[in-house]
Amino acid sequence: MFRRALATGAISLFAFAGAAGAQTTLTIATVNNGDMIRMQGLTQDFTDKHPDIALNWVTLEENVLRQRVTTDIATSGGQFDVMTIGTYEVPIWAGNDWLLPLENLGDDYDVDDILPPIREALSSDGKLFAAPFYAESAMTLYRTDLFEAAGLEMPEAPTWEFIEQAAKTISEANDDVYGICLRGKPGWGENMAFLGSMARSYGANYFDAAWQPQFDGEGWKTAVAQYVRMLTEYGPPGAASNGFNENLSLFNQGRCAMWMDATVAASFVTDPDESQVAENVGFAPFPCGIENCPNSGANWLWAWSLAIPAGSQKTEAAETFIGWATSKAYLELVAEKEGWASVPPGTRTSLYENEAYTSAAPFAEATLNAIDNADPSIKDDKPYVGLQFAAIPEFQGLGTSVGQQMAAAVSGNMSVEQALSAAQQAATREMTRAGYIK
Repeated sequence: MFRRALATGAISLFAFAGAAGAQTTLTIATVNNGDMIRMQGLTQDFTDKHPDIALNWVTLEENVLRQRVTTDIATSGGQFDVMTIGTYEVPIWAGNDWLLPLENLGDDYDVDDILPPIREALSSDGKLFAAPFYAESAMTLYRTDLFEAAGLEMPEAPTWEFIEQAAKTISEANDDVYGICLRGKPGWGENMAFLGSMARSYGANYFDAAWQPQFDGEGWKTAVAQYVRMLTEYGPPGAASNGFNENLSLFNQGRCAMWMDATVAASFVTDPDESQVAENVGFAPFPCGIENCPNSGANWLWAWSLAIPAGSQKTEAAETFIGWATSKAYLELVAEKEGWASVPPGTRTSLYENEAYTSAAPFAEATLNAIDNADPSIKDDKPYVGLQFAAIPEFQGLGTSVGQQMAAAVSGNMSVEQALSAAQQAATREMTRAGYIK
């Protein structure tokens, strides 16, 4: 998610006006990650082509963005003409008629070129309701030089048992390097995105087929205990405050031996202008805890995407902008300005068929494999769509509440057992109140 260090929680407002006397101003809510910041820097290309449209950017930290756009769209607040949302919101909000379908993105847009798992995740009843700016799954990023020095070899399909032992070995051999960095910042899209995936790697879900919460099950107990143990023994101090941005900064400074997170991180940690360890980064699948490792289904599926709230009075201009920002031509613009390795990943089939991209991006194959292997559909053992999240309205508040319990366990304010017990009680109470549990 990020090209440079960014101040967490900051709100930035940028105005990119076109020609004098522009008739339409779009207010765009977006997340403070590197790809989105880069897009803001390239918008003169858009305003030169569309001088009648001006762009106001409201740039927010991830948790704050979710709160702001959710409140705005649920109350028909009308603050934003374009919203940056993800695969969690789309099916829920489209079902509530809170989003407009994207049907006029341009004659050369090529909707069918969007990777099938991503297109399906952003569609409802066969209509696209959000266009992906970039998409991701999860992977393991690690320091090849540290592994070599420690006599370790990353398996093709790493297990959590191996990862913990490697973190211990490298931590003991290096005073200035943390064996592992993981998300600890509370939030349904922060620490719970990671923990939801780790628990799935141990065969656990958020809810069973009858919507009973599963935080008291063995999969969650094993995952959270190991998570807390690895962070407290081999991770950085203050890990409960670290989200994607903070861990990216630590990794790029050479402070992390391993980092399990979004595949989009790969382009940032291999950029020599940003990363001190760019020449020594390897990639492996997200670890698993149960047998049949390569198909454990733990890797998540996410796309930061652009959508139009149903209350917008500037639909035509908003769709014109989204068509530009998520087009093939935009990918080529980034390649021209920044190089092919910096192109937003995970959205289009044609990108992964482009030899210029695959030769410049050593992580391309690993990213595509992770996305292709992610299956968020309803299964016999889980009644919800989603991998690292459950696509129900209640999950946003519940996931954040549970995330706070997990962060408290990492910071030592409660035990793993207490955190999971509190999570189970809160989840059972909420799911009963909402009518899922009869």
